[in-house]
Amino acid sequence: MREEHSDRPAPHWPTLILRVIGSGLLIATAAIHLDLYVTGYRSIPTIGWLFLLQVIAAFGLGLAVLVIPSRFVVASRLAAAAGAGFALATLGGYLLSIWIGLFGFKEVRTGAGIAAGVVEVAAFVVLAALALAPFPTEAAAHGAGAPAAFPTQIPPAMTKAAATIAGGLTVAALVLFGLAVAGASSPAAATTTVLKTTTIGGTTILTNGKGFTLYSFAPDTPATSKCYGSCAALWPPVIGTAAASSALPGRVGTIKRTDGSEQLTYNGHPLYTYAGDSAPGQANGNNLNLNGGLWLEVPVSR
Repeated sequence: MREEHSDRPAPHWPTLILRVIGSGLLIATAAIHLDLYVTGYRSIPTIGWLFLLQVIAAFGLGLAVLVIPSRFVVASRLAAAAGAGFALATLGGYLLSIWIGLFGFKEVRTGAGIAAGVVEVAAFVVLAALALAPFPTEAAAHGAGAPAAFPTQIPPAMTKAAATIAGGLTVAALVLFGLAVAGASSPAAATTTVLKTTTIGGTTILTNGKGFTLYSFAPDTPATSKCYGSCAALWPPVIGTAAASSALPGRVGTIKRTDGSEQLTYNGHPLYTYAGDSAPGQANGNNLNLNGGLWLEVPVSR
């Protein structure tokens, strides 16, 4: 019988498993951000483009981690390290947007945001482990026994130091993520909210005290808001007790949201601002069909 031999090295299962998991986590992150982008974040200046770039980068890095063969050790390590850095940077951006806001946009706690944060922490752990893992070398695969050169095999001391740093970053990320989620879940404090009017495009519309346009959401009822989660991140409800000007026509009231806060209504329409309006006098949210319904500026004649 003729014996067949192959020059192709046997698969290195630990690194292969890490590659598949790390790639899957990056692609899951891309899918979550793509859904958020399509359902409303695309309309927010600067933030929309950042979300699109995140989607493209996550898909690209996920595919790179998956398809680059382990025998290309340098490229494999670089792809894994880039994926780990991307996951950590994206998580950092989410935390900043919750705490202090980014480019005029402040995030609120949402199921999608929490899921993305968890996936990003997991992606960082897996991809950091992949970047530091021992890869099979060409010499070892053919039994030559020749020593491997850096970065084919990272020196043990450097691996240990890098693993310690990665572990510290993981713990810090988890703690900060937990604090951000816990802090963001608190209901807004009750305040007195002034309602005013302004004229945009020849129509007199309702604004808050700072002059930002107020909107109504078609699926709402006079007693219930249908805008929560990622919807409320894009369309922050107007929270507080009414302090409308005596010259303002129409009925001003409140409804109770699920977190216990009071949301202002005008003529039976729960009121919202829009994250895409960066200055008073803008009405970028008017006639947008997002988050399951149509958004309209609120005319004072309504």
